Amino acid sequence: MQTLSTFKTPSGYTLPSIHSYPGLYTQQPNPTTEASSFDVWSKLITSYGRFKNLFILRAEDASIKDGQWAEILVNPRIKRGLTEKHLESILSRLVSNKLAEFEPPNQTKSVIVYWRKPEEWAEALHDWANQTGQFNTILTLYEIQNPDIPSAFTDIPLPLLRRAINILSVTSRAQFIEGTAGSHMGTAVRFFPGHT
Repeated sequence: MQTLSTFKTPSGYTLPSIHSYPGLYTQQPNPTTEASSFDVWSKLITSYGRFKNLFILRAEDASIKDGQWAEILVNPRIKRGLTEKHLESILSRLVSNKLAEFEPPNQTKSVIVYWRKPEEWAEALHDWANQTGQFNTILTLYEIQNPDIPSAFTDIPLPLLRRAINILSVTSRAQFIEGTAGSHMGTAVRFFPGHT
């Protein structure tokens, strides 16, 4: 019998010992066992997403052996990996548990992973605007996603960025500014000092 142990991936992420348990890669017919398996996968997906700054997870990532999620979706040491169907089921449960949102909407094969909740992104965005002196400055969403100096918001998906800004706008700490038709500026935002 093989002893389960943690494993450090080439990227430096430490996989928990349960990652080497073959049953983890099979959908379980027993609801209690499947719930336990989902709990493991949800923690793995959110912690790995945070570690690698990954936002988008697709069911097809289960079949991409050298993809950006492969270190957790495939375990070559035990010759196991998630199937696309199993990963799609996990994606749906992530959405049901508010740990992800389908992106694009109206499909079930691709999500934005919430390794930070939208409310946490909103607070981090407001803190960033404060720390970088961006209050009362108009910034395009592109500038936030593609800053000169990389930040936590580099490559953040537009729907998640918009959701975070919407949360701030409810408390009058941000305001969307829509560009005019044909404008190169597009959608922008202005941040304001304030409290939650």
